[in-house]
Amino acid sequence: MTARVSIQTEDFDLAAEVAALRQGDGRVGAVCSFVGTVRDRNDGQSVSTMELEHYPGMTEKSIEAMIDAAHRRFDILGARVIHRVGLLHPLDQIVLVAVSSAHRGESFQACEFLMDYLKTQAPFWKKEQTPEGARWVDARVSDDAALAKWGIQATNS
Repeated sequence: MTARVSIQTEDFDLAAEVAALRQGDGRVGAVCSFVGTVRDRNDGQSVSTMELEHYPGMTEKSIEAMIDAAHRRFDILGARVIHRVGLLHPLDQIVLVAVSSAHRGESFQACEFLMDYLKTQAPFWKKEQTPEGARWVDARVSDDAALAKWGIQATNS
């Protein structure tokens, strides 16, 4: 069985991850996935690299808890979250959220729920290299509307 959460430096293979998520489960009728990539701009500035850090153990536990919440909220069969850390370049894959269910609606909702959580609450820290030098940026984007949609109180404001 594949772990539900992986925090890793190496890239991931979307097709292999989706195949592992649905392998041998005849109940699966839908898989929804989201892949995020590193952009070459942030806040109007050029970004040449991004370095992501996390707190080992705490980050995985936090994401595991949100997958548990997704299972309680939505009729899903499985979920997989991969988040890369370390030095990344524009166009690199950075995050994967994949969710399986019997029907597409539940997969879409759970995938969006998990991605909104990752962008707003997951404990990651990032340093961007810009033409003006390095800058630390809170990797958690405050998006009160996204959180309110799910009834989640912001914890990083």
